[in-house]
Formats: sequence, structure tokens, C-alpha cells
Amino acid sequence: MTTFATDTATVFSRELRPVLRDPFSVIFSMLQPLLFLALFAPLLPDTGDGSALQWFVPGIVVMSCLFGTSATGSNLLFEIQTGSHERMLVSPLSRPALIVGRALKEIVPMFAQAVLIVLVTIPFGFELHVGGALVALAILALFCVGLGSLSYTLALAARNTEWMFWAVQQTLLFPLLLLAGILLPIDDAPDWLRVASHLNPLTYVVDAERALFNGELVSATVGYGLLAAAAVGVLGLWIGTKAIRRASA
Repeated sequence: MTTFATDTATVFSRELRPVLRDPFSVIFSMLQPLLFLALFAPLLPDTGDGSALQWFVPGIVVMSCLFGTSATGSNLLFEIQTGSHERMLVSPLSRPALIVGRALKEIVPMFAQAVLIVLVTIPFGFELHVGGALVALAILALFCVGLGSLSYTLALAARNTEWMFWAVQQTLLFPLLLLAGILLPIDDAPDWLRVASHLNPLTYVVDAERALFNGELVSATVGYGLLAAAAVGVLGLWIGTKAIRRASA
């Protein structure tokens, strides 16, 4: 366990270093979520107390995580194509640490993006509940770790076919986003659409984020969101670990 923790920390610091050297990459990845916020927020019903933003902003935070984390496999894909990944495989680093360290790195940009989005929306009436927001980010971190691992797994599967990575990523990204009710509520949707939404783990994460950002710390909604995020995190790490071991075999 000591070796695994050390190797994970080594990979984590290696992956985080480029982000710290170029923090504008985090800001650039926020352009799409901020664009959605700018275009959709004016269409929300004007309640005068900011309650529309209380519903919308947590969804945008999750969307920022979804966009950024699901695309991180492209970094590994670039390393595979340039030979950097093969040099990592011949190192004495633990194979699971290679995927776990990469996945944990995704937490840092997610936190930075969430803070920026909240700061941008507070002047427009968004009410911040600090305790709930911190728990919400912890749950979202679990989800990011799992999603990042799945993105890296997709990169390992695609290898030299970059188009395959982006085709699968884009094909899955927007159905997950829309079925989770991030941009529009699906309460009045057709039955088949609501069933599909209930099968989407992101739905429970989004509902939990909305409850927590509104100060609701203990509820069934939060519990379901935590379970969904933990399930994605464990499943992603398990699949990613198997994929990295298979790639180095």
C-alpha cells in the first residue's frame, strides 16, 4: 500500500504539473459551460429571488465537470501516439497507480471550475451555502475520478485511432447531459424519457448537487447522488485498472 500510494502521488504530481504551469487551460475548458450559462440563464423564469439560478447553476457545475473530465483521455491518447506512455509502462510504477493518479488529477480542475462558476453567478442572485457546496464538490469529485478513468480507458482502447475516441465520447456525452435534466427539467417528459433518465447515474448526481447547493445536507436525494457517484468512481477505477494492466501485459 505504501508503494501504491507513493506511485499514485508521483503520477498525480506529474499529471497536475502542466495544469499548474498553464492554468488558462482550465479557464479555456470553461468556455462552453459559461456560454450555456450566458445563453440559458436569461431564459429562466424571473422569480426575483434567484431561485432559478439555484436550480440552474449546480447543473452547470456538473456539466463543466462532464465536459472537462470526459475529454481527458485525449491527453493519454497523445502520449500513446508520441511514445511517452510506453516509457511510463516500462517504469517501476504500479500499474493501478498509473490510472488512479491520472484520475485523481481531475479533481483539481473540477474544483477550480466550480469556484469560478459560483463566483460569476453570485452577483446575479445565486445564494451560496458553503457547507452544502463543499459536500457537493466532494460527491462530484468521486464522479470525476470514475469518469476520468473511463475516459482514459477509452483512450487505451482507441490508441492510434483518435477519431474513434472523439466519436464515442461525443456520442455518449450529450445523451447523458440531456437525460440528467441539466439544462431542462424532464418532469413533464414522456414516460420513456423519464425511464431513461432514471437509468442515468448522472441524474442522481445532478439532483444531489442541486439539493446540496441549496443547503440541504441530509436527504434521500443526497444519499442517492452519493451512491451513484461512488458507483461510477469504483466502476471507472476497476475498468481502468484492468485496461492499464492489459495494455502493459
